[in-house]
Amino acid sequence: MPADLLRRTGGTAPAVPVAPPRRRTRVFALIEARWAAAALALFLLALPLQLAGVSAWSWGPLYALTYLTGGWEPAREGLRALGARTLDVDLLMIVAALGAAAIGQVRDGALLVVIFATSGALEALATARTQDAVHSLLDLAPATATRVSADGREETVPTADLAVGDTVLIRPGERVGADGRVVAGASEVDQATITGEPLPVAKGIGDEVFAGTLNGTGALRVRVERDASDSVIARIVAMVAEASETKAPTHLFIEKVEQRYSLGMVAATLAVFAVPTALGADLADSLTRAMTFMIVASPCAVVLATMPPLLSAIATAGRHGVLVKSAAVMERLGQVDTVALDKTGTLTEGTPHVTAVRPLDGSGLTDDDLLTLAAAAEHPSEHPLARAVVDAARARRLHLPAAEEFTSAPGVGVTATVDGRTIAVGAPARPSDGTNDDAAALAGELAGEVEDTGHTAVVVRRDGVPVGVLGLADRPRPEAAATVAALAALTGRTPILLTGDNSRAAARLAAETGIAADDVHAGLLPEDKVRAVRRLAADGRTVLLVGDGVNDAPALAAAHSGIAMGRVGSDLALETADAVVVRDELTAVPAVLALSRAAHRLVVQNLVIAGTFICALVAWDLTGELPLPLGVLGHEGSTVLVGLNGLRLLRDAAWHRAAGPGEPS
Repeated sequence: MPADLLRRTGGTAPAVPVAPPRRRTRVFALIEARWAAAALALFLLALPLQLAGVSAWSWGPLYALTYLTGGWEPAREGLRALGARTLDVDLLMIVAALGAAAIGQVRDGALLVVIFATSGALEALATARTQDAVHSLLDLAPATATRVSADGREETVPTADLAVGDTVLIRPGERVGADGRVVAGASEVDQATITGEPLPVAKGIGDEVFAGTLNGTGALRVRVERDASDSVIARIVAMVAEASETKAPTHLFIEKVEQRYSLGMVAATLAVFAVPTALGADLADSLTRAMTFMIVASPCAVVLATMPPLLSAIATAGRHGVLVKSAAVMERLGQVDTVALDKTGTLTEGTPHVTAVRPLDGSGLTDDDLLTLAAAAEHPSEHPLARAVVDAARARRLHLPAAEEFTSAPGVGVTATVDGRTIAVGAPARPSDGTNDDAAALAGELAGEVEDTGHTAVVVRRDGVPVGVLGLADRPRPEAAATVAALAALTGRTPILLTGDNSRAAARLAAETGIAADDVHAGLLPEDKVRAVRRLAADGRTVLLVGDGVNDAPALAAAHSGIAMGRVGSDLALETADAVVVRDELTAVPAVLALSRAAHRLVVQNLVIAGTFICALVAWDLTGELPLPLGVLGHEGSTVLVGLNGLRLLRDAAWHRAAGPGEPS
């Protein structure tokens, strides 16, 4: 989907493409990120000083500032939650950090503060970027439109002021300002932003056009049929925002466990201090035992049990061209059991190619002769089909004679004089001049055969007589069939095809890539894709949507997980998706799913290790006398152990294993 906005420079000349302002919150524009960075920097300054054995007066103030910069925000939020009678885990970590400092373990407490400050910053950044993505879609629709009054006067008005029944003029190269129907003129309109179709669609009187789509070489007069707030592009914005807000949290169970654990840990720490003191134990000994309990019961190892495997998987995927936006996303990808794939730009390359060259019997032309005539006539045109024909001729290293008297009719085709003969390349529906009815009938039959296979057919005429037919199509990526097979092996289900393209093209692609005919859904608008995703979710499936265009963005947001193809992906799709295939390698999709499953297995291992250490150390502290240094050593040892175990996925071998044959679900 082109991300450029077009600006009219005056007259009827085509507009000049300009890049729209991209709404993207910078990391350090967020106060949470600035505080987290400050806390991390202070901790990294203090740690080597402490390890070097220098005076505490040099590193003590740095640790104190670490507590202050990284801890004030979670402490404030925790106190607010406490006021609402909820014990926030962030507040518990601040209390644990202060408790560690109270018995001299300042470094451990500072590390806890840094971890949770960084987590809060990442959450704030993810929220801001989601909002940016929704707002940036508004840049696709033009801010103004040319309204034509009943007496023919033209005036420039904000698109928001257009009302149903108004007539607007869409000049060549301009974006359509409102949903409506053509009442005059003819052109071709690039509506990939809405339907995902790879080729511009011919538009004439009575045809529907959508706001945000790009007009071609002809001028159109369009009668507005929907208010700006009800246009397809506006509904896409609303659906993305709604789906992003209503997406179910992935860690509800963990949050409930954390809440109960937090309450139990606070109560247990107070009891460990109060009960022995009440029974006459030494106050200092009771305080030391309670602080030791708080340290060994601290969930640091549990936190690190989850993050290192997921972050390692993210780093490994990033090195191999897949950007996974958060640890939560990496975890969700491993839960996918159904994959829905877009067609254009996802399973296909996104650009048309010549697929058939069919000279008519009796024309006296070879394949190369026919392609040479068509490419010579099409050479001056900028239409995607014309570029495909010219590229095919160049691939065969054919010499193209010069074309003269070139003309182009939107939705019809081109005409030019080549070597003194009039060559026309256009739609099969164009009637012949009647000089050779047999040739016209034969051309119609060939064109029908080409179109029945899901390809676009164009007829080449020489001096008004059909001499051949060319077939064009957006061809599948070379790795499409292998990817479909790998996804089917991983999830246990064949992927589903969701596309805005026509049913014949969709059926052809499905047959070539191994998708079952029953799993093909064609002719879908953005809201139709969302409904399809939600139907799958209602059936109990965990859905991954893979797409690239603005028309895929609502479904990407509505799906349990979304992956966007990076090379041709629209800005909104890239921002809305949970992961982006930066190198545009389709085989990376099943690989990252397999990597996520490997990360999940390591998370489970780490949780078992962390839980075992915590239970053993807590039991020792409660039933005997656990020396504080040994308690700290056990706590830190378990943290290091689970961290190192999680880092196993940093090795390239982890990606190569994931990129191999799909594992069974």
